[in-house]
Amino acid sequence: MTQSGHEVCRRSFLASAAGLAVGAHQLAAGADRAARQEPTESVVKRKPRVAAINSVYRLRSHAYHIAGRFIHGYTRNGFHHQPPFELVRMWNHQQPANDLGPSTCEQHGIELCKTISQALGEKQGLDIDAVLLIIEHGDYPQNKFGQLQYPRYEFFEQIVDVFKKTGRSVPIFVDKHLSYDHKLAAKMVQTARDLKFGLMAGSSLPVTWRRPEIEPTVGTPFKEGLVTFGYERSVVEIYLFHAFEVLQSMMERRKGGETGIKSVQFLEGDAVWQAGDEDRWSWRLLEAALSRCPSRNTGPIRENVLNPQAALVEYHDGTRGTILNLMEQTSDFGFAASIEGWSEPISSCFFLPSPPGARFFDPLTFNIEKFFASGTPPYPVERTLLTSTLTDLAMHSIHDKGKVITSPALDVKYAAPKDTGFFRGPYVDAG
Repeated sequence: MTQSGHEVCRRSFLASAAGLAVGAHQLAAGADRAARQEPTESVVKRKPRVAAINSVYRLRSHAYHIAGRFIHGYTRNGFHHQPPFELVRMWNHQQPANDLGPSTCEQHGIELCKTISQALGEKQGLDIDAVLLIIEHGDYPQNKFGQLQYPRYEFFEQIVDVFKKTGRSVPIFVDKHLSYDHKLAAKMVQTARDLKFGLMAGSSLPVTWRRPEIEPTVGTPFKEGLVTFGYERSVVEIYLFHAFEVLQSMMERRKGGETGIKSVQFLEGDAVWQAGDEDRWSWRLLEAALSRCPSRNTGPIRENVLNPQAALVEYHDGTRGTILNLMEQTSDFGFAASIEGWSEPISSCFFLPSPPGARFFDPLTFNIEKFFASGTPPYPVERTLLTSTLTDLAMHSIHDKGKVITSPALDVKYAAPKDTGFFRGPYVDAG
């Protein structure tokens, strides 16, 4: 084991030992309270109750990974972590042949519901404390822009209807983008503001492990950022959204904060290479990003990549952003950026441990926990409103054969969080 590996294990052991010491102290205090016939905290307080509203619950679905972690727990800093919440009800919109919803609910004492309102409490009123809205995977149609019409907005509205009827609201986490339609996404954010409940959304990419572990300070004078990735092109928006989330989670930390985006354009084929040759995006940043990718292919990019895809983003303050889908060159999400006054770019790989475990859902679930505990998202939902809008308008650019898209909907302003919430340290079990 390396010296750094020894240090990680030492810190993990010390943290575990400290936790055991605290636990022993609490046990002693509990025994003392029992002797005095005082109620313990476990008697006074119950675990907060969570409902999961899913499209499907099958192996490797997002609901399987996120709701499943609320059931089974997951690894944090090398050790098992059990969320201090109780998943009490589940509703699944579709029941595919490999549906795991009924068996999972039966095995773990979860009520499998027939309606969304039933999952939230129905006749008893709103008797849960937080909602997971996980509408990813399943059999849904595509529109003329090539977007999967996941009914996130429609199911969100059904949840909100219960809030309005009961006069009570609770935090909602929406997996991935808010909606394929940026107008509906904006309505969701406005509804949360109007009813004053916490709303969190987004990808696991901004909080997964980074190699190396870079976190630019808020106010960094970025000039340009670039993300490279490589995934199937059949449904472009699926991974397009993840790439925009990587880009935005970094570029929002630039000097002056997030002041909105002027335009987005989607390019394919030779037009991508031509844009790089014309310095509309940086070959140097592409090389820096790829240098961090373990999956990087050998050989020239122009020979390897059969149909490059790019989205070019121009921010209102003049900063540039690029995402590049180079499927034959890499399967990792790499990031690089140039900074004013720096001679060399910064770069990192946003690391995704492989399925079936897909441990990048560990940091996402932990950040959801923080949100459910406080009612305040650890990073602004406005980021996901902006990335949802970017994804939608980039798909319109594809439909319009590479047209530059401008829209006031891209004028989203917000302040970046001081801590991005990404996981440090080991991503495997200690032992």
